[in-house]
Amino acid sequence: MDIYASLKKFFGFSQFKGLQEDVIKSILDNNDTFVIMPTGGGKSLCYQLPALMKDGTAIVISPLIALMKNQVDALRGISETHGIAHVLNSSLNKSEVTQVMSDIANGVTKLLYVAPESLIKEEYVEFLKGQKISFVAIDEAHCISEWGHDFRPEYRNLKHIIKQIDNVPVIGLTATATEKVQEDILKTLGITGAQTFKASFNRPNLFYEVRPKTKEVEKDIIRFVRQRTGKSGIIYCLSRKKVEEIAQVLQVNGVKAVPYHAGLDAKTRAKHQDMFLMEDCDVVVATIAFGMGIDKPDVRYVIHHDIPKSLESYYQETGRAGRDDGEGYCLAFYAYKDIEKLEKFMASKPVAEQEIGHALLQEVVGYAETSMSRRKYLLHYFGEEFDEVNGEGADMDDNTRNPKKKHEAQEEVVKLLSIVRDTKEKYKSKEIVNTLIGKENAMLNSHKTHLQPFFGCGKERDGAYWMALLRQVLVVNLIRKEIEQYGVIKLTEEGKDFIANPQSFMMTEDHVYSQEDTGDIITNTKSSGGAADEKLVKMLKDLRKKVAVQQEVPPFAVFQDPSLDDMALKYPITMEELSKVHGVGEGKARKFGRQFLTLIEKYVADNDITRPDDLIVKSTGVNSGLKLYIIQNTDRKLPLIDIASSKGLEMAELIKEMEAIVYSGTKLNINYAIEDLVDEDQQEEIYEYFMEAESDKIQDAMDEFDGDYDDEELRLMRIKFISEVAN
Repeated sequence: MDIYASLKKFFGFSQFKGLQEDVIKSILDNNDTFVIMPTGGGKSLCYQLPALMKDGTAIVISPLIALMKNQVDALRGISETHGIAHVLNSSLNKSEVTQVMSDIANGVTKLLYVAPESLIKEEYVEFLKGQKISFVAIDEAHCISEWGHDFRPEYRNLKHIIKQIDNVPVIGLTATATEKVQEDILKTLGITGAQTFKASFNRPNLFYEVRPKTKEVEKDIIRFVRQRTGKSGIIYCLSRKKVEEIAQVLQVNGVKAVPYHAGLDAKTRAKHQDMFLMEDCDVVVATIAFGMGIDKPDVRYVIHHDIPKSLESYYQETGRAGRDDGEGYCLAFYAYKDIEKLEKFMASKPVAEQEIGHALLQEVVGYAETSMSRRKYLLHYFGEEFDEVNGEGADMDDNTRNPKKKHEAQEEVVKLLSIVRDTKEKYKSKEIVNTLIGKENAMLNSHKTHLQPFFGCGKERDGAYWMALLRQVLVVNLIRKEIEQYGVIKLTEEGKDFIANPQSFMMTEDHVYSQEDTGDIITNTKSSGGAADEKLVKMLKDLRKKVAVQQEVPPFAVFQDPSLDDMALKYPITMEELSKVHGVGEGKARKFGRQFLTLIEKYVADNDITRPDDLIVKSTGVNSGLKLYIIQNTDRKLPLIDIASSKGLEMAELIKEMEAIVYSGTKLNINYAIEDLVDEDQQEEIYEYFMEAESDKIQDAMDEFDGDYDDEELRLMRIKFISEVAN
């Protein structure tokens, strides 16, 4: 039977997609075969069809239980025989394992899905040795490579186990692989002579955007999702805690969202996944535990609340959008702080792994901060050239839609390339930049680079400028990163030629993602993005001063500045609206709010202002349980350290929570805790300071007392003060 007839018979399709036909022919001809095909490109058909056509059983090794289950169900759906496909993994009981073995022995089973951990088992290897095996396919083969983003040590041993079972063709398949990873996979599987098929990684229907991540990120996400009501989307977060928070914020704001992470029990996870597939909810908020086995063609957007650890992960996760070739919007929020957090997580790993991790992270930073075509940057990372003028999807990213300024950088490029040459092509990006700006470190000093005449020849520009230029020079192939010594920069022939005959080089200016000051107090209700009404802010400040004088308290004890700014943005005119303002709770609203509401209402009427209803994003009450717990247990005079540890908080985090409570107008009695720390005279001294102070900033208090008290003592005293004076 020819392959078109089989395709029609088993799957009902009349034509192949992309490279499928060539791959299938290679497998039917018993060649070792290596397939690199992006998510959504139809990888699984490449081994399913030949397995159904050939004699014997094909073994498919896959790391993902959910994916195996999906595929087995799908295959059983196209065949009358239930045993056509089986899973062999730790979830089966004894009698199920016996059934699987008898189906294989009787030639019923065409595809056997196994996790690499199961294949290592002696009894399975022994059994499979005696069976007719058609070929072995390794799905998600990047898990083999320590350079991949999902390294699994069990995969390293596969070559030997496959050889034990039978001398059959080996098929490796992956949806993402840089050259380094490809080389590693072929070597580890022992199939260096394999026929390799690489599909284009370009997904022209996906739109890529990176936005700076500010304190307003949740509000940005809510707005984005609300504009797409009824459309399916996935939001990725790095931590389980953040998944829960964002899912709740969305639910409170009228979005049908469910959380998904490994901390939920299997039943809940399956239920949430089905709700998403069956469209009972619009959004799944998830850690990367989600999506591997998801074949939902009409996901319309993928949002990264946190930037991922590697561009492979980013490519795979964004690749879940628009698989039906319809619209797909990929939005990532980026702050360098998140990268630093990821680097801290890595500190506990072995040095070799740390190096790889850092190298992968720097690629992510480059992608997020670049001002060139993001598609070109991403495809270059996967070793694919892209024509940013005529290529398919050329205008589908934020940088090409809103081009950044460019300037002539011919001299700078020559300087950069000369440094690569003069330091003997032995440095990675960071050392090259340090050499240019004249910043010494152990690595440079050991090679005596700091004594060279060219050291510091680019110090009229900062490190960020040179790093941005280096990335742009890399993408146009004047330099390359050495695969074997990961990350070492080498000159290409074109680069050498550029030094000899310099040409024009227009450099695009990178985005600057500066860290904005997040202020001293972090409350749990987020303030709004946008600009406050300056005129109203001034009027509110005058009123605050007046109220402070009447109540004999400092102005900040009435409302803090961020609260006034938020009032001038949201124009609250009822008590309920006022209690939704940044840093204002019900207690505070009742105590001071009446005069402020009267002022705002009059101002809105006089100036004919339309109030922004949609800006009042409700806070979740995620923390209301925690708040209640803190209030109850401080009332019971429980030691603060016990309250913190019972909720898994650091002391500093508990103090932040307590600050949020008193700043929004609820009293907390922590005198019992302060008495252990600060004696009565000292308490009086600090109390008087806050009474007279212009602001309640802890730094100002530290400066005033010149190190007599530490941060914790002053913060606790400030909580006592606000609680007694302002609430």
